[in-house]
Amino acid sequence: METYSHLSTITAVDVGSGIELLYHFACKDALVSLRTQVPKDNPVISTIVDVIPGAALYEREIHDLFGVHFEGNPDLSRLLLPDRWPENVYPLRKWWSPDRISSRMKRNR
Repeated sequence: METYSHLSTITAVDVGSGIELLYHFACKDALVSLRTQVPKDNPVISTIVDVIPGAALYEREIHDLFGVHFEGNPDLSRLLLPDRWPENVYPLRKWWSPDRISSRMKRNR
């Protein structure tokens, strides 16, 4: 009998008071999603790259766009945002609008 399972992706959603993380796994006969949430004022969670190395890029993307710190991930360097992007500005958090981001970037030039 052939079996397989793998991490399909990790997604994040700003749910108001926190950032919800969804870990999507594909198993032979099922799709499984694990849901957890971190508070916005301290968005820290343990990495899974030591168990699933393929999670590294997903964690970097969520770190870039939502500001979640994956404790133990050896490389949380920028993945999608430009190098001159302002610190602590996470474009997929609901508080940020395109106008706010644009004015913040103009101030950082």
